[in-house]
Amino acid sequence: MNEYLLSFYIFIILFIIVYLVDYFLINKRKLNLIKNKGITKKGKKKKIKNISEVDYLKAKFKLKDKELNLDSMIIIISLINAFIISLVSSIVMLLPFAIMWQLIIAFALLFGLIYSLYEIYGRHLKHKEERK
Repeated sequence: MNEYLLSFYIFIILFIIVYLVDYFLINKRKLNLIKNKGITKKGKKKKIKNISEVDYLKAKFKLKDKELNLDSMIIIISLINAFIISLVSSIVMLLPFAIMWQLIIAFALLFGLIYSLYEIYGRHLKHKEERK
């Protein structure tokens, strides 16, 4: 029983560390993409970069640009991505299988979590848009 408790503690600590690092790195990168819109120092117009997750949610759930709060969406998307990365990496690192099986399990978990969490968030945004 003590071995399982130790494994659980290692999982929780690993999960929290990876989650915090991923969240701050992902959030900083995405906020920089949004803040760097507009005109550069040389006076040329800068090409506006779109965030693929926002484009995916807008296309799949037919969300309107005017109704979306992009800053809060970026924060939530960063939380979702950090959760996915940290959960998959924490689970796979603690599995006692060969590396090939760890990769197969990681890909299955990764795609399942991406689809399910973005589906839930997209439905939440659509429901919020319909209430207004």
